[in-house]
Amino acid sequence: MNKWLVALTVMLPTLIEIIDTSVVNVSLDHIRGSLSAAIDESTWTITSYLVSNAIIIPMTGWLSRYFGRKRYLIFSISLFTLSSLLCGLAWNLQSLVFFRVLQGIGGGALQPISQSVLLETFPPVQHGMAMAIFGVGIMFGPIVGPLLGGWITDNWSWHWIFFINIPIGIISILLVIFVIIDPPYMKRMKMKIDYWGLAFLAMGLGCLQIVLDKGEREAWFTSNFIIWLSIVSAVSLTLFIIIELFAEHPIVNLKTFKNLTFTTGNIIMFSAFFNLFGSIVLLPIFLQSLMGYTSTLAGMVLGPGGFATLIAMPIAGRLITKTNPRRLLGFGIIVAAYSTYLMSQFNLAADFNTIIWPRVVLGVGMGFIFIPLTTMTMSGIRKEEMGNATGIYNLLRNLGGSFGVAFITTMITRRAQFHQTRLVEHLSPFNRSYQITSSQLSQIFQQKGFDPVTAQQAGLSSIYGQLLRQASMLSFNDAFYLLSILMTCTLPLLILMRRNKKVN
Repeated sequence: MNKWLVALTVMLPTLIEIIDTSVVNVSLDHIRGSLSAAIDESTWTITSYLVSNAIIIPMTGWLSRYFGRKRYLIFSISLFTLSSLLCGLAWNLQSLVFFRVLQGIGGGALQPISQSVLLETFPPVQHGMAMAIFGVGIMFGPIVGPLLGGWITDNWSWHWIFFINIPIGIISILLVIFVIIDPPYMKRMKMKIDYWGLAFLAMGLGCLQIVLDKGEREAWFTSNFIIWLSIVSAVSLTLFIIIELFAEHPIVNLKTFKNLTFTTGNIIMFSAFFNLFGSIVLLPIFLQSLMGYTSTLAGMVLGPGGFATLIAMPIAGRLITKTNPRRLLGFGIIVAAYSTYLMSQFNLAADFNTIIWPRVVLGVGMGFIFIPLTTMTMSGIRKEEMGNATGIYNLLRNLGGSFGVAFITTMITRRAQFHQTRLVEHLSPFNRSYQITSSQLSQIFQQKGFDPVTAQQAGLSSIYGQLLRQASMLSFNDAFYLLSILMTCTLPLLILMRRNKKVN
């Protein structure tokens, strides 16, 4: 079977699944208004999808062996397509959340399966190019999702962000039926179901994803809700690890982590997406809250970085056959770290070009990280274990992004409070600069017709408003700088990565 046709077949449904992780975000206000839901309630349409998606991803390898990979892939696309129809027809928030859970269950397997199929279909010497194809889909989805969701919602209605999946899903099912062929080791196998492992994995990852998604909103561990979910998650995942190490047919084969290159690669991927998602969440918040950018302008800043990644990935895919992948990976890490360092130098006078350039640099860095890292991480994995390995790899990639977003949004809040407290110390009647500025602002407001008392209060309010902006700016600088340091700290791990002969 033509390898490019196989690539199209597995990447088409994967792309729409990735788009659906972000497409709802921009339509949330419309959904909330249409279904008469509160803001906090409406966010469950996003959380429910992420939770069910996270639970399924690491199970993909086991489910593929249990049902047969082709059969399970057809089932996943069918469930994703049907649940998309039901999401579009949802009559209230509860029904929409339930159908989003089903959609996440259907979509969770698509990324790991498409990655494992590509690695099996392309010869080892072309694994870099295969991962470039996969990476383009992974990176293209988050770029297109918000733009597509906004356009569809504005011109049609929020229902169509789900209905648009239906024809693509039907085409994907037909392509899988006629194009994908299971190798002998991916045929259906009779296995004893690991019920305890399944239960603890679902509870552990489900609770963890909710904690990461809702933690900042609930003030983290000041909330009993977050505390109990964290306890349940920690206990469940601990028991899951113990059970899986001794199970005859584990849901997730953790013994794959005996491969040092695979383990190290997962750590670096977790860190890379921690950095990527942390920075692409920070940028629009910074631009819209402090710089006065509209949503469209903020999207224009993010977009070129995504396209830089799309250009860098095929280049890295070709270079990987001509040079040591560790060199490319080291280059990517340094570039990504440098980009977030540039972001830490932003100030309130930064122009559009100053802001867009570091995002483009980050895009190039991520392109040179993803291809060599994925190729080396999977190079020592047998084809029979590829489904299990890609499931683990995609889970840790997604968790890296979730941890990055949770960590960075919390840090912004805490550091803004810290800087506010420090700056307020200078707002003293004994500070000469404060006296002069306060007097000048008071005179300006008096010239506008304010009485002296009101003018003085308006001047003080203006000064305090600027103080809050500066405190927020400093908190963004701190957050970007820390991301840069954390990314740089992964460089020593390259020593543990080994280039398997299959890559040659």
